[in-house]
Amino acid sequence: MALRVIFADDNYLVREGVSALLVEVQSIELVATATDPNSLLKAVAEHAPDAVLTDIRMPPTQTNEGIEAAKRIRAEHPGVGVVVLSQYVEEDYAFELLAGGVGGMGYLLKERVSDVDELVRALHEVARGGSVLDPKVVEGLLARKSSDGPLLGLTDREREVLEQMAAGRNNAVIAKTLYMSDRAVEKHIGSVFAKLGLVDQQEVNRRVMAVLAYLEASGTRP
Repeated sequence: MALRVIFADDNYLVREGVSALLVEVQSIELVATATDPNSLLKAVAEHAPDAVLTDIRMPPTQTNEGIEAAKRIRAEHPGVGVVVLSQYVEEDYAFELLAGGVGGMGYLLKERVSDVDELVRALHEVARGGSVLDPKVVEGLLARKSSDGPLLGLTDREREVLEQMAAGRNNAVIAKTLYMSDRAVEKHIGSVFAKLGLVDQQEVNRRVMAVLAYLEASGTRP
């Protein structure tokens, strides 16, 4: 069964272009588009989609309307996954989006739209309750506080694995990306969770939580 998706963006060309891409994907059914937070929320209530893809900056202020809409969707339609798109790396917005929990939420840079497979993977991931965080956002979060707290206890290799985990990569992809064996990846993951005190995190959220829970608990939220 195809994943039912709503896409929101106030820019006509972007909206039409991305919609055209999604329509061509067999595993996606684009059930509606929206141009602002109000029309997005109305469409979600009407169509009950599996996932929403929305720009951050929409009318009326062109600031964080997409974030606010995502938070409303989480509260009113908890079964709907949401992927928020941003033109730039904005760590503050990532924290605002994920502060209420990472399950079913994603934050990607707009440049990922050109990689349809990656975008579709993200939509499917949030629809089943998983989380997706853009690797560049992860890099920014780690760079801002790389000299603080428990991260000092990580080896360079463990830090690389942490970045991959927080970006939503599974063990097989991490192993391929970092040229490691599956067993070595598992060992590093166990070490990372132990050092960051996240050994009890649930499986569905732990890869993103490895970064976010550490930063929140350490009082290093931007």
